[in-house]
Amino acid sequence: MKLGEIARNRLPFLPLIAAFLALLAVPLAGVAAAATQATESSAAAPAADARSPNAADPSVPAAAAAEGSTPEAATSATPGYTPLGPEWIKGQPVDGGIDFQPQYTDDGAYAYGMHTYILLPIITVVSLLVLALLLWVVVRYNRKSNPVPSKTSHNTLIEVLWTVIPVIILVIIAIPSITLLARQYDSPPADALTIKATGYQWYWGYTYPDNGGFEVISNMMDEGEAAARGEPPQLAADNRMVVPVGVPLRIQVTGADVIHAFAVPSLWFKIDAVPGRINERTLTINEPGIYYGQCSELCGARHAYMPIALEAVPQPQFEAWIRSKGGTVGGPEAATPAPALPQQEPESSVEGAPGAGAAPTDETAPGVDAPPA
Repeated sequence: MKLGEIARNRLPFLPLIAAFLALLAVPLAGVAAAATQATESSAAAPAADARSPNAADPSVPAAAAAEGSTPEAATSATPGYTPLGPEWIKGQPVDGGIDFQPQYTDDGAYAYGMHTYILLPIITVVSLLVLALLLWVVVRYNRKSNPVPSKTSHNTLIEVLWTVIPVIILVIIAIPSITLLARQYDSPPADALTIKATGYQWYWGYTYPDNGGFEVISNMMDEGEAAARGEPPQLAADNRMVVPVGVPLRIQVTGADVIHAFAVPSLWFKIDAVPGRINERTLTINEPGIYYGQCSELCGARHAYMPIALEAVPQPQFEAWIRSKGGTVGGPEAATPAPALPQQEPESSVEGAPGAGAAPTDETAPGVDAPPA
């Protein structure tokens, strides 16, 4: 029997498959309704210097640059603010995990729904269908079963099906994909809190221009200390990026030396940090907690040792933390802030400087050679 006759007479289920794929578009409405968030029209971002200066003079010898003025980070709790403990860790990798991390933003929930209810079923159905067709052809049309090959040159029904069904699949995938892309790059509302993340070799600096313009320097915490505190080694940081929960944030990202990338998987957030320019995205975190990420752009010998530790707290605790750092709350007319605790200053990317982190050794970083002095 010719292949075309089989398609016409024995494959009546193919139109049903096409109808099933079309019905897969139905979850789009549910996903969109569950994850839609209202956005306000954006005002122009405040002017800022896109290139963050490197604190140390390159002409200063490395040994001198390594003598930081305030090399120790402040870790003590402050009145009105208590750092979240390890029981608040929500966004981190898990051993043996094969799925996305749980999502704590509206965009992340939308993307996870798209993956789970649209992409995964389509991938499964298409893969099984192709596998079944391949096995059928191998068994039914081998040389032993068909000593005389078919001379069929074309078949209208088959050609229509293998054109229309992929088009339907692409449309089903395109609608949520374009929607997600647009959502990810919605402009921040005019009242969003601005936080600037600067990537250095190899650590992060977080500046709060709306709260006095101070900068918090964040280095990877020693692995032994992190384990003692119940935090994940190579993800815990001595100073976290503290933000208010449920508040739109304007995250501005730049690089001080080379290209870095600010990425937090559980918040569905990733953006490049490019020297000489500012990239920005909106971020609204739905739940208090600690969320970990890493630089995801290969930026040098210690690329793997500049984690991101983001702590989302209620607004009153955030304001208490701002005051403890010497910042202001409520605009320029705000009251005089409380005395600031000593902060770790950005020394430089000079080898051996405290701000650059300790050079890896064979004992602390197997497989990674220490850069030359």
